[in-house]
Amino acid sequence: MKSEFLIAVTQLAAERNLPQDMVVTAVEAALASAYRRDNAAGAQSNVRVRLEPSTGEVEVFQLKTIVEEVENELAELTLSEAKKLRKNQELAIGDVLEFEMEAAQVAGRIAAQTAKQVVIQRLREAERELVYAEFAEKEGEVYSATVQRGYGGTVTMDLNGRATAVLPPVEQAPTERYRPGMKMKVMIREVTRTQRGPEIVVSRTDAELLRRLFEMEVPEIYNGIVEIRGISREPGSRSKVAVHALQDGVDPVGACVGLRGIRIQNIVNELQGEKIDVIQWSKDMSIFASHALSPAQPLRVDLNEEEQSAVVVVPDRQLSLAIGREGQNARLAAKLTNWKIDIKSSTEIEIERMKIQIEDEVAERAAAETVSDASTKEEASIAAEIEDEAPEPIVAEVAEALDEDEAALMAELEAEALETESQPATGELSVEELLALESLDGEVSVEEEIIVEEEITVTDSMNEDDIWKVPEAIGGGPTIRFAEDILGSPSSSPRRGGTSKRRGGGNSSPRKGNRGRSRSDDGGDNSSDMPG
Repeated sequence: MKSEFLIAVTQLAAERNLPQDMVVTAVEAALASAYRRDNAAGAQSNVRVRLEPSTGEVEVFQLKTIVEEVENELAELTLSEAKKLRKNQELAIGDVLEFEMEAAQVAGRIAAQTAKQVVIQRLREAERELVYAEFAEKEGEVYSATVQRGYGGTVTMDLNGRATAVLPPVEQAPTERYRPGMKMKVMIREVTRTQRGPEIVVSRTDAELLRRLFEMEVPEIYNGIVEIRGISREPGSRSKVAVHALQDGVDPVGACVGLRGIRIQNIVNELQGEKIDVIQWSKDMSIFASHALSPAQPLRVDLNEEEQSAVVVVPDRQLSLAIGREGQNARLAAKLTNWKIDIKSSTEIEIERMKIQIEDEVAERAAAETVSDASTKEEASIAAEIEDEAPEPIVAEVAEALDEDEAALMAELEAEALETESQPATGELSVEELLALESLDGEVSVEEEIIVEEEITVTDSMNEDDIWKVPEAIGGGPTIRFAEDILGSPSSSPRRGGTSKRRGGGNSSPRKGNRGRSRSDDGGDNSSDMPG
């Protein structure tokens, strides 16, 4: 029986993943509780049970406290009584003495069921305490977890079979989906004691999770060759990591990315597709801010050390790239550098510069006008002071001199006007010339009236046939019929065939023989051009 008890204790410790002494302590507490419950005398006394794992022997001890006045004889005794029982010990009020009880008194009075329940309860409490002690020291560490189930937005996870963790909604990435059986890395965020045992809160959104993943995937970071100087993260969407090499000749960005990007790809896969920008840290804030806005390439960075702000100028085509979707790239860069970053395009900077230049020019002109007005007022005041200070005789002499000059000038102007009136105008005509011109105008008007009357008489004597007759040339030349005859000879316009060409007969141009015959006719009708 004893060997069976030892085997049972060992097996129970292995199943519960507890130390053997902790299981033995739980069994001892269970036996003591059962004895107090089933023994009328033990109900009011303090009992301790000691169990020997190797042999399985059970020892029961009654505990009594030394007091001045005894109220419970089963649990208390006076100092004099204690000295009689323990003659060789130095005793004082408050000490506790143990008195061994007979095993026969315990064997028949222990309820097996009660002991079992107490053992289970004590083992559970021991497990909780052990879990708390283990995970309380590992806050910030990364564990592999398996999704068990989700309820009300909260997801429960199993931490390698050691404990059950809770993933609340605030610690979940917005783009992630958790299905039972999924395995993922989580970070221990907080461990607290509760009435139901230790509560372990894990996270998938903490920036330290990303740092731990880099330490697990990049040996240079784990060994201290490359250092992570800053992390800014928007879980499930995008992150920026600033790295710095502590050893010369090491490329920090290349070490984190890995050959063909295999290292960074493992981290991206673990975070379910979250984009990660690895940038090089620099102590020069202008360079660091420029790197933080990658993939954009700024033209220049203007720093304000007092306000810890920076104005970053980027090309016009990269303005949206530098700002990012809904300002994400700018937010991550500002969080990574801990500086306020204002992003502007080169065109916007040029417009601001021109505005400042125009304002300066306007201010300079206003200042110049103010100075000019002041000088004018000063000159006027000086002239007024001089007039006030000048003696009256001098002023009178100056006025008389001015009057004399004005009178002389008026006399000269009047003399010139008289000379101009006395001279005859060179362009005017004499009286005889005017009469001759009038007689000529009368003769011309009479001749014009005679010509007009003759034209009217000729027009009245002509009938309609005479109007449409074409007069013949006096020298017997060819009759003018078409525009070609007016502009030139038929040879100059070979394309015009005259009446014969249009009617389908004759040639396109008259021959030389016909021209000679038409000249020999006596004022005929030029019948040589008509068809035979």
